[in-house]
Amino acid sequence: MASLKIAVLTHRHESFSGYGYLLAPLLEAWRKSGCTVVLLRGIEHFEPADILFLHVNLTVIPEDYLAFCRRYPRVINGGVADISKRRISANLLSRDAGYDGPVIVKTDRNYGGRPERFLAHPGTGRRLLLRLLERLPPGWSGALAPDRYPIYPKLQAVPQAVWSNRSLVVEKFLPEREGDCYCLRVWAFLGDREKTQRILAATPIIKARHVLRREEDLPVPEALRRLRAELQFDYGKFDYVMVDGTPVLLDANRTPSFRAEPPSPRQLAI
Repeated sequence: MASLKIAVLTHRHESFSGYGYLLAPLLEAWRKSGCTVVLLRGIEHFEPADILFLHVNLTVIPEDYLAFCRRYPRVINGGVADISKRRISANLLSRDAGYDGPVIVKTDRNYGGRPERFLAHPGTGRRLLLRLLERLPPGWSGALAPDRYPIYPKLQAVPQAVWSNRSLVVEKFLPEREGDCYCLRVWAFLGDREKTQRILAATPIIKARHVLRREEDLPVPEALRRLRAELQFDYGKFDYVMVDGTPVLLDANRTPSFRAEPPSPRQLAI
């Protein structure tokens, strides 16, 4: 372990230190253990290393980045080129689907499509641009704030413009409930190390600020482990719910983050 050299590949427009990624404290721990860690912003410079950590915060990894990864003997998440909803979700609906339950509209891209828009506009006004786009009708802009995905009581209530925008998808809304609370399960992993939790909140779309209670270290369903192997994830975070005893994957993220500086003791334990 002490002799390893680890290279971390990010997008060329990304400032890795500014995001609060879960990978950041891991890199610090590896440095303290004697590993050499180098950060590569973009693919212009090749740095030999024992392991390349693919950490490009895009839903679909560009082909030139994938070709760059193939120059390394071992790539973490090298097989995870696409984490779009059309790739990972088993509950997408077409306009004429024979489904009569509630539905939710999401962006096909991860996290509301914000990373793509953020990295495409590296100038100082990009945060304002993102907020303006998310205030426009989603059927026109294809943009949604990740904590405001609209939920409709039935398929027929979805605005027609949504169906015409390839940036958006319509999915069955399958919540996990406990009393008046909604539940979200989170599985973070790297190789055979993992951490799980179940989060309860009063809102159907759960973010950190909504949390009422957490339960730690729950078992991971075998069906979800099989899905991880199918999607070829070495490292990442799966958000899912349990519905009638079956895991339903909501989101697969290869660049998980947290919003605390410095990290809390619980986050450092993860």
